[in-house]
Amino acid sequence: MKVVLISTYEMGRQPFGLASPAAWLARAGAEVACFDLSREPLGEEAVRAARLVAFYVPMHTATRLAARLAPRVRGLNPAAHLCFYGLYAPVNAEFLRSLGAGTILGGEFEAGLVSLVERLGRGASGPQPEPLVSLERLRFVVPDRSGLLPLGEYARLIAGDGQRRTTGYTEASRGCKHLCRHCPIVPVYRGHFRIVDRDVVLEDIRRQVAAGARHITFGDPDFFNGVGHAAAIVRRLHEEFPSLTYDVTIKIEHLLKHADHLAALRETGCLFVTSAVESVDDRILALLDKGHTRRDFLEAVRLCRAAGLTLAPTFVTFTPWSALEGYRELLALLAEQDLVPNVAPIQLAIRLLVPAGSRLLELPEMLAVLGEFDPAALSYRWVHPDPRLDELCRNIQALVRRAEGHRATRSEIFRQVWRLAYEDVAPSPPDTSDRLDRAAIPYLNEPWYC
Repeated sequence: MKVVLISTYEMGRQPFGLASPAAWLARAGAEVACFDLSREPLGEEAVRAARLVAFYVPMHTATRLAARLAPRVRGLNPAAHLCFYGLYAPVNAEFLRSLGAGTILGGEFEAGLVSLVERLGRGASGPQPEPLVSLERLRFVVPDRSGLLPLGEYARLIAGDGQRRTTGYTEASRGCKHLCRHCPIVPVYRGHFRIVDRDVVLEDIRRQVAAGARHITFGDPDFFNGVGHAAAIVRRLHEEFPSLTYDVTIKIEHLLKHADHLAALRETGCLFVTSAVESVDDRILALLDKGHTRRDFLEAVRLCRAAGLTLAPTFVTFTPWSALEGYRELLALLAEQDLVPNVAPIQLAIRLLVPAGSRLLELPEMLAVLGEFDPAALSYRWVHPDPRLDELCRNIQALVRRAEGHRATRSEIFRQVWRLAYEDVAPSPPDTSDRLDRAAIPYLNEPWYC
């Protein structure tokens, strides 16, 4: 059976969400073609010949792009069975079925895709028997990247020495133990996480190194959900490839709890740690159920610096509970802590997203400002009680888009954001350009969105 797997957007990475199911489906006898539309055009002939076309939807942007593409795919091949799989598939099941989806798969989707192919091969019809969300403990197989574009086509690491390093991507675990209200993982995994077998992770990395990777991004929602598993992998990785570097994502809460592991991260090649700080306002952090405080964030900054690690914080800067003074306070704190070069400018413009199934809908404070669900936007509308905040968010988003197009530095963009936040009145923006050269902070050269 001919199968087409489509990724529309995966933050500049070679799509793991195509490579992993491609291996499962090939093992089941399917003929698989993969297309990453962030880097290449859709193969129309392959779509016309396919019995199954499956869209990978791991995030909001990817789902919206896939939704726009579905009518075109349907036009190319009206007989094809359409499937949407990934984190955003089950929470948007009704909308995706309205686009013609016959099967929706969330959670651990690989076995479900194999079941679907076998079912279509038997000519079975009717409602899907596969669970909408599967948390089955799978025995993973090594991803098959042979049908994907070369790693050199994707985002690269800009290292501390200014050199560009070809970057690979893998996952050592999926799901998350935690229940942050705004997180899209929570409605699907509900506090569960699943380990990918160590040997599978290591072999996947070996193959990417052979294909030219000099840096690896671990895409686990929290690399320290299974800290022993994670530590064993990076130790083995460093033994085999002493010059290979990597980056991970870890909660502030876990950076504090497992501070004794931070030095080992640095010693095994970790260049930076991304952490979803979200806010420096303790009330907002409590509403989001983040599990950390402003003080915890500052302690994590100190611990990472002591260990020789770069902390790359991310934020949800605009929420219904944000205040103009609070936004200004965030900017001042980033400058005070010499964190301006560590923060991607888009993080200064992120607006809270309220998707279907979100735990935010449990909050009376959220319901008080919530509008209708917008199927096209795949989120609930909300308007800030202070119109200045919504206008500021729009202006900063536009500023960041323009500035990044002109290759402005993070310090330059930060100063422009500061001026917008203070409406061109005193105080003047701090001069952060001479505190730390941007080239000293490692980062991936494609800004990411949710």
